[in-house]
Amino acid sequence: MTNPSPLSIRGGARQLDATGLARVAVFAALVAVLGLPGGFSLAGGVPITVQTLGVMLAGAILGPRLGALSMAVLLALVAIGLPLLAGGRGGIGVFFGPSAGYLIGWIVGSFVIGLIVHAGGRKPVLWRTILGMLVGGILVIYAVGIPVQSMVTRLPLGETAMLSLAFLPGDLVKAVAATVIVMTLVRAYPRAFKRVWAPKAAPVPERVR
Repeated sequence: MTNPSPLSIRGGARQLDATGLARVAVFAALVAVLGLPGGFSLAGGVPITVQTLGVMLAGAILGPRLGALSMAVLLALVAIGLPLLAGGRGGIGVFFGPSAGYLIGWIVGSFVIGLIVHAGGRKPVLWRTILGMLVGGILVIYAVGIPVQSMVTRLPLGETAMLSLAFLPGDLVKAVAATVIVMTLVRAYPRAFKRVWAPKAAPVPERVR
């Protein structure tokens, strides 16, 4: 008996069931909890935190749609004033500051991570998982965040990009940590993913000559 998908199909449209909603809430809460230790800001006013680790896990475990939805829910709660970002930040004002683009990048990044990790509906494997973390969890978030930071701080784009390199070592560590967690879950607790993976393609028999 297979586990039901959190995204059930009814009337030709995907609808979110109670399990999916609960999982979205759990990962939104996880990212909020990861912000409790706080962070510190370098030049440019964007804090360095561990919350991106939660973003990576959300995309890889929930998949593209639920992963992105969990980040959208978190940011909606932040927008109404809940202090869920690192350092107890919250309120609509954070979306007009230097880190605004990185926050929006969480939604896009988690979606891309899910697409890569679960490409073709297949079970996560090491190379796709680390690729998803690097592309969605770092490259995509930077691609959204750096231009917005440049616009807000009025620094040249190139200079802003150079300043953002300070985030890279920590983000690489988080990408490795997220990959280890995901691959451990695949082996030890695959039910965490709540999905039915496509079977591996059968090997093509060699032609008899």
